[in-house]
Amino acid sequence: MNGSKSNLPEGLGKPAERALIAAGYMQLQDLTQASKKDLLKLHGFGPKALRILDAALKEQGLSFSADHPTPRKEQG
Repeated sequence: MNGSKSNLPEGLGKPAERALIAAGYMQLQDLTQASKKDLLKLHGFGPKALRILDAALKEQGLSFSADHPTPRKEQG
């Protein structure tokens, strides 16, 4: 499945890759909108796949959505 439509990293298990694609995550950049917690809820997706994707995102200077600093709201 890792063809021209997807740039998900090599080394992902096929169940994890299918789970990501079924959830609409075709490109590595799509994962910046996902949290680690949400990805781990996908059937066929586990900690190993999460580590592979985390490393691939970091190589490109990207991260999962929950890894982005959350702006603090001012109390007032």
